[in-house]
Amino acid sequence: MKMPAKLSLLLFILLINACGNPGRDKGLQQDSDTSSSKKDVVIDSSDVLENKVLSFEEQQSLTPQRVLDILKEGNEDFINDRLTIRNNSSRVRAASMSQFPKAVILSCLDSRVPVEDVFHRGIGDVFVARVAGNIVNEDILGSIEYGCKVAGAKLILVLGHEHCGAVKSAIDNVKLGNITALLSKIRPAVSSIKEFKGDMNSKNDSYVHAVCEQNVRLTVENIRKNSPILAEMEKNKQLIIIGGVYDMDSGRVTFF
Repeated sequence: MKMPAKLSLLLFILLINACGNPGRDKGLQQDSDTSSSKKDVVIDSSDVLENKVLSFEEQQSLTPQRVLDILKEGNEDFINDRLTIRNNSSRVRAASMSQFPKAVILSCLDSRVPVEDVFHRGIGDVFVARVAGNIVNEDILGSIEYGCKVAGAKLILVLGHEHCGAVKSAIDNVKLGNITALLSKIRPAVSSIKEFKGDMNSKNDSYVHAVCEQNVRLTVENIRKNSPILAEMEKNKQLIIIGGVYDMDSGRVTFF
C-alpha cells in the first residue's frame, strides 16, 4: 500500500530528529542545564531588609535635619551600589493600612531618575510627586501640604536633574499643546539668568545645568511664597525645604 505523501514527509522529519547528532543534542542539554542553573540565585537572609515601615512614633521622633542626613546617606549607598534587597511583599502588607513617610520629594517626570532608589528608600518611606521640570502648581502644592501638614513628613526636596528635556524645551521656548503652559513655569528660570559665559542655548550643557539649578531654586521659593502652611512649618523648624540636582553620570545628588 502506498503511503500518503504528507505522512511520508512527517515520518522522515521525525526520523531525522531522532537520529540527530548526539554531540549536538548533548551540547544543547548542557546549555539548557547551564541556563537553568543560572536562574538559581541564593540570597543570604542578612542581605534582605526586613525592617518594618515607619511607625507614627518613629516618624515623630525624627528631626528635619536627621531626615536630610538619611537621604544623603541613602544617596551614598546608591552611588556605591550598596542597595539592600527589600522584602517588598512584606512591606506592602505592613503599609497597607497607614503611612508615615519621612519626606516629600518633588521630582521631574524623567524615567532615568528612580527616586526611591536614588535615596535607598522603599515602600512607605517617602512621598514622591513627579512632573516634567519639577515645577510647582496649585495641585502639587496641595499634595505637598498633605504630605507634610497632614501626614507628618519632615522635609521637602525639589529634585532637578542634568540634561532635563523640559528645561531644554523651556530654553528653546517650545510651544506645543498643554506643554506650552507647563514650560511657562520654567521660563522664569531662563529669563532670570542675565549673565553667563558661553552660549545661552539648549546645546550648551553648562547653560542647561545653570538653568536647571535656577529652576530648582525658584521652585523652592514658590513653595514658600505660595504655601503659608509650609512656610510657617519651616519657620517653626518643623520642616526643611531644600533643593538638589541629580547627576546623570554618577547618580550623586548635590543639595543646595
